[in-house]
Order: sequence, then C-alpha cells, then structure tokens
Amino acid sequence: MSILLRVTLLVFVAWTTSAWASDCPRQGTLGTSRILEVDAAKYPRVGLKSFPQTLPLDDKEVVLTFDDGPAATTPRILAALARECVRATFFQVGRNSQASPGLIKNAATNGHTLGHHSWSHPHLNAMTFAAARDNIDRGISADEAALNGKATSVPDTRFFRFPYFESTPELLEMLQARGIVVFGADFWASDWRPMTPTDELKLITSRLTAARKGIILFHDTRAQTAAMLPDFLKYMRDNGYRVVHVVPKPKGPKT
Repeated sequence: MSILLRVTLLVFVAWTTSAWASDCPRQGTLGTSRILEVDAAKYPRVGLKSFPQTLPLDDKEVVLTFDDGPAATTPRILAALARECVRATFFQVGRNSQASPGLIKNAATNGHTLGHHSWSHPHLNAMTFAAARDNIDRGISADEAALNGKATSVPDTRFFRFPYFESTPELLEMLQARGIVVFGADFWASDWRPMTPTDELKLITSRLTAARKGIILFHDTRAQTAAMLPDFLKYMRDNGYRVVHVVPKPKGPKT
C-alpha cells in the first residue's frame, strides 16, 4: 500500500469517526464520536447485565440510554445533551409518549434514537404471553403515533428494552423474529434509588471507571439524574471517554 493511500485512509477514518462531533457549533464539547448501526441478526440481545453479548465498543466508548420517559424532567436531560452535542437513546413508555408527544418529537428533532419500553411498564414476565405481547405492541403503537402521527406495531426504530429487564424466552423469541433488538445494559446509575446528584455522580463514575466502556442505563424521569447529567458529561469529556450513538441497521431491499 502506498504512503499516499495510507494517509488518505487514515484521514477518511478520522473524518467518519468524528463527523458528528465536528458538526457541533461549540468548541470544547464532548460530542458524539461515531454512529454504530446495530444489526438485529448479529446482535439480537445486548447488555451484559442480562445477556452474554453486548455491543462492539472500543475502550472508553459509552452508549447513553434513558428509560421511562418522556416526563417533566426530560427537557432538562435533552438540554444537557444538546449543550455537549451528545446523542443518546430513549426507551419510552407508550402511555407517556401519548401524553407528551411534543417531547418525543423534540428528542427526534435533536437526533436522538427513540426505542420502546412497553405501554405501561408492567412486569411482563408475570403476564400471559398474549397480554405481554399486547402491552409491548400497544406501547410501540403509542410511540409511533406520537412521533409519526400513525399508530402501528411495526416500529420505525427496532429497539426494545424490557421493564425491570424482566423477559421470558417466548417474548425474546417473538421480538427476535420481528427483527427487534432487545437492549439490556452493561451497568447503570441505580437512579431509581433516592440519592443526591452528587452521590449519583460518584456512583456512576466509579462504575464507569471499573467497566471502562459499555451501555449505561439512566432514567430521564429522575430529577437527580437531570441535575447530575451535566457534570457526568463533563467528567467523560475531561477523562477521554467517547459517546457512541446507536441506530438500527437499515433493512435491505426485498429480493
């Protein structure tokens, strides 16, 4: 390989991995380092807290995810992400999407990935298969109606996370057959527990230091997380972490 070709390839790789960060109008922000297309056929279930497989992340790469919204605190989450030009993934509860469609559209306008988290956040593993499937589909339909104005159980974004991470083999097989990636997490902020923003920051940074990379679970319904998030993004920026934005791999043309 010629020196010129090697240099050209290195420049191309650097451009493609930093394109989203370079689009940010503010210097010195964390940015989004790259986009990762998740192929449902290759990665049907990800997140080491629930499954043996996770996303192919490099050292110090992080995927930010938020559950249970949209809620009154979601705008603060979106504002913190926007200030640092960071893109995240939101797993939304259908009844909340139905109640606050403007927040869904705002998140989409800002380039975030919008996944699904059931209609009413029940214990799906304690329900009959039919009831659990219907709750999942009703949630997807509500999310789609809020975002695109059309209720459908065929999701535009084929990402789903089980409430409480409580799945069953039958439900996992059903989602896999539909080409929907099931997200667990590699570690989390435990922000469902009462704690101060300072305590949450200490907890999540210690877990990030130990794990070094992974899918992180937060909740955009938690005021303490909204208050903590700007400092966490600054911590990642100051310590050399990079944010990866996940999107579903586009379906190929029918043959």
